[in-house]
Formats: sequence, C-alpha cells, structure tokens
Amino acid sequence: MTGAGQAPEIIRRYFAYASQPDTEAYLGLFADDAVVEDEGKEYRGIAEIRRWRGEVPLVSYEITDVEQTPAGTVVTAAISGDFPGSPFAGLRFRFSEYDDEVIRRLRIAP
Repeated sequence: MTGAGQAPEIIRRYFAYASQPDTEAYLGLFADDAVVEDEGKEYRGIAEIRRWRGEVPLVSYEITDVEQTPAGTVVTAAISGDFPGSPFAGLRFRFSEYDDEVIRRLRIAP
C-alpha cells in the first residue's frame, strides 16, 4: 500500500478540492471534454460534471491506497459524510486519462 503522497499532484488536488464547497476550483481540474463515471452513469463535459457535483453530498476522504496500473492511477479511499451508509470504506477512483494540468477520465466505483 502506498500513501496519498505517492499520487500525482493533480490527483492530490482532486481530493483536496472535492471535499470543499468551492466547486469552481474542483471543476477547474477537469478538461472541457472530461468524462466522469459514478454509480454506472457517465457525465460528459463541464456542464454535466457541474450538475452531477451539485447533486452529490460533500464528503471527507481518507486515502488508503494509491496504485499505478496499466489502466491508470487507482486511489482507494474511505469516505464519510451526510449520506446513507456513511462511512464507506473501499471506494475506488480510477484516473485513467490525466496529465499535470487536467483530468480527462475518472471512474468512481466500489
């Protein structure tokens, strides 16, 4: 297991901004044509990602693992917040297309 410090900077910023109410900083991490998949649904582009982000509760993250795979960087985290089943351990965030500037593809799944 590796710690959060092993994640690329853009991914560390993702988790820092995701737990904050300022959605502009969070949305600024994504490419204009980015795709986020969460709970089996795809959100394409900033407008759809903004809508999705507005519908999910703010949560706090505790990163438990960072793994570099051929399919991208997989971060496993425990999340807690105002949602049924909180806290939830073992949520996986697969960042499959990103660079130092933007995230292009993110899949969130248990």
